[in-house]
Amino acid sequence: MESRDVEVPAQIRAPRRGGVVWRCFGDARAILMGPQLLLLQVSHPVVGAGVADHSNFRAEPWPRLIRTLLSLTTVVYGGQEAATAEARRLLHVHSGMKGTDSHGRRYHALNPEAYHWVHATLVKGPVDAQRLFGKGMTAGELDEYYRGMRDVGRVWGLKEHHLPPDWPSFLDYYDEMVTHRLEFNPSVQDVLDELAHPAKPFRRLPGPLWSPFARLAAHYALLVTVGTLPPVLRERLHLTWSPRQERALRRFARVVRLLMTLVLPPLRISFSLAIAYWATHRPGTDPATRRPLGAW
Repeated sequence: MESRDVEVPAQIRAPRRGGVVWRCFGDARAILMGPQLLLLQVSHPVVGAGVADHSNFRAEPWPRLIRTLLSLTTVVYGGQEAATAEARRLLHVHSGMKGTDSHGRRYHALNPEAYHWVHATLVKGPVDAQRLFGKGMTAGELDEYYRGMRDVGRVWGLKEHHLPPDWPSFLDYYDEMVTHRLEFNPSVQDVLDELAHPAKPFRRLPGPLWSPFARLAAHYALLVTVGTLPPVLRERLHLTWSPRQERALRRFARVVRLLMTLVLPPLRISFSLAIAYWATHRPGTDPATRRPLGAW
């Protein structure tokens, strides 16, 4: 499939303020799933090759993470004008990312299958987070959430026929991709290495101050990431998982659930709202996109 199959439609709406996508996508619990989503994304051969050849993730993981957060929160929380502008920017940035991977396969970053897979991981991650770290979504909430995330996919440039029509169809598509398309590749190893040994966010941060936090962060990031991967993919990526690790993940999830009961629901997305506000109002942004957060 050619890259021209991905384009930004003008008429598709970004998520509405207060909807299920608004409440769940940027929930603090969903952020805990971030490393798992990245691992799933780079497991796709096109995404993995593109990251290996055109990304500075290995050299600068923190700036890469910050740019990703700015982009995602802009599309979901930044309002219609900012979401459309960011989607067009992403298409422009990725349009020149192409090449040949280590197996001799040609790739293009705007291959619709790969572009859709990245979107699919972002659809599924918050659902899994709500189930593991919260009460989970009701059937009605899942239906509304998926309809909203289909619109996000359309804003990002996917066409209607790329997107499964409903949540059960999406799950079938997701399982099919995991079973038949994802693979181990150098980008997967880079992500796992970074999770095991997180780089300092600031070069001048003293190592003795960072090391204890890095060990703790690495432990729980790997616990959540490996523990929430589909078992068939976990095996394919040569990752071990034991009953002891499963119990540790369940204990951590109970602690997160307890702590989140103490946080008012609007505050659970406050971090994401703050990032989106900065992304859409920082110096140098287009004044035409500076609107109150949320599409109407």
